[in-house]
Amino acid sequence: MMRILLTGSTGFVGPAVTRQLRHGGPELCHVIRQGSAGRICAPDPRDRIVEVEDLFAQPADWWAETACGYDLVLHMAWYAEPGKYQTSLKNLHCVAGTMALAEGARQAGVPRFVGLGTCLEYDLSSGQAFQDTPLAPESPYAAAKAACATALQAALPQAGISFLWARLFYLHGAEEDPRRLVASLHAHLAKGRPLELSSGTRIRDFMDVDAAAALLVQDALSARSGISNICSGTGISVRALAESIADQYGRRDLLIFGARPSNPDDPPCVIGQRSDAPLPI
Repeated sequence: MMRILLTGSTGFVGPAVTRQLRHGGPELCHVIRQGSAGRICAPDPRDRIVEVEDLFAQPADWWAETACGYDLVLHMAWYAEPGKYQTSLKNLHCVAGTMALAEGARQAGVPRFVGLGTCLEYDLSSGQAFQDTPLAPESPYAAAKAACATALQAALPQAGISFLWARLFYLHGAEEDPRRLVASLHAHLAKGRPLELSSGTRIRDFMDVDAAAALLVQDALSARSGISNICSGTGISVRALAESIADQYGRRDLLIFGARPSNPDDPPCVIGQRSDAPLPI
């Protein structure tokens, strides 16, 4: 039976990934923040739960002991508070903690390490992001993720560890923070409250978190290494997405487009592209 150590099980992507892993029956270990065990998706009596105050503060030797005997580390945890995570210095703390986790996995002899990145690592000026698109992160968050990918790719394969960096695009769905776009739309429309939005002309590669989790688990459990884009390969404008959600409530009249300014730094179009084989970093 495969044994998988997960971080980020109680975040946005983690519960969807856990649901997918339940189908295959692996033995799971969840390393989570203290007091968050209630958010683990459909807990199994076989699950091992390790609670810590701050998993990014744990040293490599702690991780080596915790990860001993596991076949895969799937690292999904990161600081991700909406409105703050893009520019926060906590990203540096996450980088340091991820390096300690990777070193601990190496010491424990874990044969495979999978980490989550972001499409924001790429140069998005062309509107499309392929797996070999050059990197040009423009925020501390994206730069921190790119730094992790580069460092881990340089270190882990040399140590005999299979490494995959899965870059996520624009996800929405269950367990989403209520401050994020799609969750906010549902919350306002369900209560008949108007919602002020930007012009909505930006085009994004939106994907339901469960579909993304299925793709991520597929890649994580395969022999793929290097870079993998977790994306749909299609784009839709923010306006069209908002209107499709409003149509579920019959309340397009509640969408007030143009009431909020667009972020001038946001690229007009971001669409991911996925190849059958990931490319080296």
